[in-house]
Amino acid sequence: MRLIWEYLKLKRKPLFLLFIFIFIYASVFHLYDLPVEAVGYAGLLCMVVLIILGTYDFIKFLKKHKKLVKMRSDITVSTDNLPEADGRIEQDYIDLIKALYDDKQRYMAESDKEKNEMIDYYTLWAHQIKTPIAAMRLILQSEDIPQYHELNEQLFKIERYVEMVMAYLRIGSSSTDFLLKKYELEDMVKQSVRKYAPVFIRKKIGIKLENLKFKVLTDEKWLCFAIEQILSNAIKYTDEGYILIDSENETTLVIKDTGIGIAPEDLPRICEKGYTGYNGRIDKRASGIGLYLTKQILTKLGHKISFESEIGKGTTVRIDMSSGD
Repeated sequence: MRLIWEYLKLKRKPLFLLFIFIFIYASVFHLYDLPVEAVGYAGLLCMVVLIILGTYDFIKFLKKHKKLVKMRSDITVSTDNLPEADGRIEQDYIDLIKALYDDKQRYMAESDKEKNEMIDYYTLWAHQIKTPIAAMRLILQSEDIPQYHELNEQLFKIERYVEMVMAYLRIGSSSTDFLLKKYELEDMVKQSVRKYAPVFIRKKIGIKLENLKFKVLTDEKWLCFAIEQILSNAIKYTDEGYILIDSENETTLVIKDTGIGIAPEDLPRICEKGYTGYNGRIDKRASGIGLYLTKQILTKLGHKISFESEIGKGTTVRIDMSSGD
């Protein structure tokens, strides 16, 4: 009924003129005292012709409408299947749509080119920066200076930031280097913990590993990156106590800390890009990128991440890998 009403609205001007003409003819026939039967018969014939032609025109209107609705999903690919125009004005609209489509394609091609050039540059930069970082680490190891531990920790942070840049570039690309197979969860966790061992020692934070002797279907490199980001946050906001890494049902990795916790209003948004929350406002260096990348990576791996926290008592992070089995 809605389409019929819209069709009648579209044809309201011709119909209005038609009724005016009918009124004029009826008035003239009445003035000349023509028989009512003749007028009625003529009117009936006109009505039959109107219904036949109107039905045919409505069917054409309906077919064109359905074709245009179907094209909504294909319009980003091609404009070749647009229906034929009925008249000059419709042809002008079709020409306008094609001009806009061609302009959009040119813009997208230029945008993709600029984006690829930027990605190539930052990828090259991230690889090149590793050389001076390695050189600085060798210099620190060879020099006995009082600030060794502090400089070593800052260099470690630089390495983590470079890894985040690489992850950010790769996770946004159309292709990934995921290698999904069964890995020992304990080996991956220990690999990640070893990277942060100097920070654990420096901050005097304990680490507990429990119930990790089983395999999970995942990508080792990317899951380790996600674990490291969670550990980084746990260490950053934990000044005393310990970090517990455990499992539930041999499908869910649990990382629990005794840190400052996360405000309830921040919990639903902590994985949003650039969102730092209350804790981030305290730590002015927070970027809001680490957990965003973690969520994106885990989603692509088919894993789920969830958070529980209480202010002053700590945070519990769960990585559910059951969907990958």
